[in-house]
Amino acid sequence: MFETLSDRLTSVFTSLRGKGRLSEEDIDATAREIRLALLEADVALPVVRAFIARVKERAQGAEVSKALNPAQQVIKIVNDELIDILGGETRELRFAKKPPTVIMLAGLQGSGKTTLAGKLGRWLAAERNTPLLVAADLQRPNAVTQLEVVGERAEVPVFAPEPGNGVGDPVEVARASVEQAERNNHNVVIIDTAGRLGVDSEMMQQAADIRDAVSPDEILFVVDAMIGQDAVNTAQAFLDGVGYDAVALTKLDGDARGGAALSIRHITGRPIMFASTGEKLDDFTLFHPDRMASRILDMGDVLTLIDKAQSTFEEDEVAKMASTLASDEDFTLDDFLQQMGMLRKMGPISNLLGMMPGMSQMKDQVNNVDEKDLDRITAIIRSMTPAERGNPKIINGSRRLRIANGSGTEVSDVNGLVTRFFEAQKMMRQMKSSGMPGMGGAPGAPGAGGGSRKKAKGQAKKAKKGKQRSGNPIKAKQQEAEREAERERRREEGGDDQSPQLPPGLGGGQQLPPGLGGGTMPDLSNFKLPKK
Repeated sequence: MFETLSDRLTSVFTSLRGKGRLSEEDIDATAREIRLALLEADVALPVVRAFIARVKERAQGAEVSKALNPAQQVIKIVNDELIDILGGETRELRFAKKPPTVIMLAGLQGSGKTTLAGKLGRWLAAERNTPLLVAADLQRPNAVTQLEVVGERAEVPVFAPEPGNGVGDPVEVARASVEQAERNNHNVVIIDTAGRLGVDSEMMQQAADIRDAVSPDEILFVVDAMIGQDAVNTAQAFLDGVGYDAVALTKLDGDARGGAALSIRHITGRPIMFASTGEKLDDFTLFHPDRMASRILDMGDVLTLIDKAQSTFEEDEVAKMASTLASDEDFTLDDFLQQMGMLRKMGPISNLLGMMPGMSQMKDQVNNVDEKDLDRITAIIRSMTPAERGNPKIINGSRRLRIANGSGTEVSDVNGLVTRFFEAQKMMRQMKSSGMPGMGGAPGAPGAGGGSRKKAKGQAKKAKKGKQRSGNPIKAKQQEAEREAERERRREEGGDDQSPQLPPGLGGGQQLPPGLGGGTMPDLSNFKLPKK
């Protein structure tokens, strides 16, 4: 959504990086470009004026004029001001001291309230809560049915005593839902209220009546981030008519300019609490102003990437993959298939790449990532027998033809996959044998616990040469006895005491999964097959 704004700001900062000192003219020109970028992104004019005033004031101060790298200081200032305009700190959900916690959703029709109710319920359930969805939108056709379907998909119970479609009293439904939650030990109640195509007095009055009946602990204003400046006007109208505690942005994965998201916090003074970033029920997260500012300035969002990994992968999956990578066995196609499946659980590959720093410079490549390529790779591997997946060397010409026919691909596709896999497997062996950190190499090898390159070379040479047998028969017999005693000691101890170490990032389940940032995995991005 913030792609255009990110591109403009990145180009502004690129022009600054070559300057040793910034003059008044440089600061004015930079401020002018930032102003144009914000206005093009549909940010409200009062917000732009306040933002530019703060940036210019700080840029003309001592923190830039005395800095060794003024351009980096300006980028830091813009980052700080973006974080501030987006709300500063992350706003957490407030829970009632005495359950249930009542959360009321308000907003226009079409803003995504019903879907967001299901996403919020699923998110709360994952945090070990017991939410209850309440169908209090009794005006819109089939709104009750929609919430029941969403609740079933999210595996969250729905309280819907009235059929809707104009039948029933939403205020009574809301009041009864709190009693239902108390009886059935639900600690959170999420009330989905009715909306309209535009702001009107009837909708505002109904929302106010529900608010007065249940005294919600949190009122969330749900707004479609794609509607532009009208989002600000609607947000202000709801604030005056009903009041709310925080904002939930939906459709942040859209292609709109995104200025509404930057404007709402400044105009209303209410923080953005949640962000819905896709169509799936798991595409929902707390809104972190610092992370969003970092993504806008093309500095990545690695923390969210790590959060996704932690919430997606089971510890036993990560431990199993870590054990495989650390062992002396070869990395097989079964291992690759498992790793690719773990990666795809986190969502579209292009979305994950977009969270990495500097990705705006590779925007075209990221946007052209085709998930169907991964589907074809999966089909090819699954068309192999277990023996072929474990040892691809046995895949001869006739087997490749059978695999291609079974996966609906060409023989050249199978050839390309097998060839690239052998290259990756060879690289993995080299990394293990050279003693790379975490790959179980010898302690004296380079990068595996110290020791100079010269010393490691000498040790390797000595190991290759082996221990020489003495020409003296008595001394030779003594050497053989010593070697036999050493072998016996090793057998009694159960083998070598040098246990392989786990690759970086795979030990405690607190970092990225295999292949996403340890630096020890081969680059498997070459497994992209040519499009037909």
